[in-house]
Amino acid sequence: MSSPDRTSKSAGDRIEPYVWKIAGVVILGMTMSILDTTIVNVALDTLGRDLHSTIAQIQWVATGYLLALAAVIPLTGWSARRFGAKRVYLASIGLFTLGSALCGLAESSTSLILFRVLQGIGGGMIMPVAQMIMAEVAGPKRMGRVMGIVVMPAMLAPILGPVVGGLILQNLHWSWIFFVNVPIGIIAGVLGWRMLPHSDLGEAGRLDWIGLGLLATSMPLIVYGLSEIATQESFVAPAVVWPIVGGLVLTLIFGWHALRTERPLLDVRLYANRIFAAASLTTFGLGAALFGAMILVPLYYQQVRGESVIVTGLLVGPQGLGMLLVAPWIARMTDRFGGGRVAVVGVAVLTVSSLPLAFIGADTSIAFISFVLFVRGVGIGLSFIPTTTVAFAALRTDQLSDATPQMNVLQRVGGAIGTAVLAVVLQRASAGAQGPAELAGAFGTAYWWSVGICAASLIPVLVMLRAEGPQEGSPPPTAEEIEVAEEFVEPLGA
Repeated sequence: MSSPDRTSKSAGDRIEPYVWKIAGVVILGMTMSILDTTIVNVALDTLGRDLHSTIAQIQWVATGYLLALAAVIPLTGWSARRFGAKRVYLASIGLFTLGSALCGLAESSTSLILFRVLQGIGGGMIMPVAQMIMAEVAGPKRMGRVMGIVVMPAMLAPILGPVVGGLILQNLHWSWIFFVNVPIGIIAGVLGWRMLPHSDLGEAGRLDWIGLGLLATSMPLIVYGLSEIATQESFVAPAVVWPIVGGLVLTLIFGWHALRTERPLLDVRLYANRIFAAASLTTFGLGAALFGAMILVPLYYQQVRGESVIVTGLLVGPQGLGMLLVAPWIARMTDRFGGGRVAVVGVAVLTVSSLPLAFIGADTSIAFISFVLFVRGVGIGLSFIPTTTVAFAALRTDQLSDATPQMNVLQRVGGAIGTAVLAVVLQRASAGAQGPAELAGAFGTAYWWSVGICAASLIPVLVMLRAEGPQEGSPPPTAEEIEVAEEFVEPLGA
């Protein structure tokens, strides 16, 4: 694949030291926000006990954060153009740090959930704005090599988050899983203020306030209705049905509005592309399967096996390890076999490896569970990246700025809904359970639902595989686009 021209061009594209310094600054902020997505899962059992809340109630600590992330991600592009990427990044770091401090001071589950939403509003913009800054600083020719390093916090978070959370909970009060962000946030803010460059990303245009209002209310209503199933006697109780119906209606209204607006908050016209539509549904399902199941493993180890929080954090690690180990090979596999085929294999591996967890018992071998989680992590790694690659490859270059936030939103919303659904299933199945054996059976029931979510994701990924290829009306990629794509893919496969 390499050539003399290509080699000399790469040598001329040497990455200057200041680029790596800026990368280090944004990595610090990204690591803080990404770790907080996983670090709290180990603490849910402790939070439930200390704040006198059920699983269905305390899961909102994770769900509220994910929904807040999803709500602000579509604002990232407009905000960066309107106020500048540096200002938005610093404001996001500040808001996240403030939210972290308030979370540590919370004295009830209600206040903690509200402060987690505030924290998520700040954290939601950190990673996409950091990527914008690095894209401008590194330039398209060097983007792949730089982003190969910048995305490492996202790969390490599933491993380090539970371990760090376990260490804190083992030795300190649970509030320190939030307080630990404060000094890191201050350092990240000071370094960002001093070192990050100002940027000009073009005209912002008018903000789609109507779309923002519809999105910000529709998804929380659906998740709230799903979570109410745990406390209602019937699935058709008004407290369950009306929020879900209302959320779905608002979602449909947003779609109608977006089709009639020149610059909507999310461009739903992209779903006319079959590959992008199928990849989006796959991303939604994978988000539900990943984030939803992430609350089950720590709770199982703590409530059924009686493991300490630090041991729990270590035992959750194999899933993240599987994701990390397979990541360097995904680009080559996608290039050789096609993203659709790799994604089908990944979702199939994820589904099959989730099946043994549905039969989990009170004395199931921990080594076996760790192996299953490792394989599950491999399946997740083989699913997410190829699906995203196929989705973006099916679009024109000018559509990527709209596609990127939509894929991120769907992943977070899927995660929020998956978390709520599995928490509700676990809550209802464990009601009245006596002894570890019956409680383990409740977790098995929840994992059956997780298997179903994974299996359902096979449908859109198969559609994506069948549709993969040049789309009607889409121009073939230019030589420059192919070169930039190769620069992005090669470091990941190195």
